[in-house]
Amino acid sequence: MQPITDIIPLLKAPRTVVIVMHQKPDADAMGSSLGLYHVLSALGHTVTVISPTNWADWLGWMPGADRVIDYELNSAKSNDLLAAADWIFCLDFNILHRTRKMSEPIGKAAGIRILIDHHQQPQKEVFTYGISDTSKSSTCEMVFDFIESAGLGDKINLSVAACLYAGVMTDTGSFRFSSCSASVHRMAAVLKDTGLDHSKIHENLFDNFLENRLRFIGHALLNRMEVLYEFNTALITIPWKDLVKYQIRTGDTEGLVNYPLSIQGIKFAALIIDRDEEIKCSFRSKEGFDVNQFARNYFEGGGHKNAAGGRSSESLEQTTQRFRASLKENALQLQ
Repeated sequence: MQPITDIIPLLKAPRTVVIVMHQKPDADAMGSSLGLYHVLSALGHTVTVISPTNWADWLGWMPGADRVIDYELNSAKSNDLLAAADWIFCLDFNILHRTRKMSEPIGKAAGIRILIDHHQQPQKEVFTYGISDTSKSSTCEMVFDFIESAGLGDKINLSVAACLYAGVMTDTGSFRFSSCSASVHRMAAVLKDTGLDHSKIHENLFDNFLENRLRFIGHALLNRMEVLYEFNTALITIPWKDLVKYQIRTGDTEGLVNYPLSIQGIKFAALIIDRDEEIKCSFRSKEGFDVNQFARNYFEGGGHKNAAGGRSSESLEQTTQRFRASLKENALQLQ
């Protein structure tokens, strides 16, 4: 994989570009994709953003979100766009299977694949150009760095700023995580200089849900959370019937896994959800426990040292039993 800076001289010639993010995109995936979309469009490129799946309603306010294509609803059109693309930017994921059903057409496309991502252990052999930097707070920060290094800072208008700010704010936990370096704050200052209303973005992302979601969270914490003090771990298990009862939609479980980390002494929090078609797992940790490696070892997943995800094709009960067994194998690390 060649350095992403090598494509900067090539930005002058108009290209047909597709920008792809991971399935069930969060604010960082959507924000980085749309931020880059606006900049490349301003340069005269023909740009399309495709999401492998649907996305949360509370991301719909982002400038350009109404132009994003849902692959599952428009697979034939999306496949044609991928096949015709000169460049395919892959943002906020580094392994093709995280694009779900898009993995095969992306892999077969003749266009040049370009990676911008901050997760561990990238699939470097499938990308011609790219950057993978786990020290970065977010993919939005990396897109900002790419724009600046290309001398395109003047293209950061209010729309670009709103998208990039949303992603960097959510991925840094509202600027509280250790990944929030001085450069992140300098980036925020540049974005603010565009006239950005950061409080409105916070409202759009965190104060924009239906009543049933709050009641669901209360139910989950009261009835579905178990604290395993012998392992300094908290586990929340959500059966499919809960999602149906509370009419949970895409994005409504975002952030739920973080609540148990507020308990004194808890180092590891896990959320295991029966999504009907498969079991989805989210892992968060404090201090030294590496949930990226944990997810890779036990749940076909990965991510960051303190934030990762995984999956299981077993039942919810079987997956939970496997999780409990894995805690015993990692007991020393969780002390």
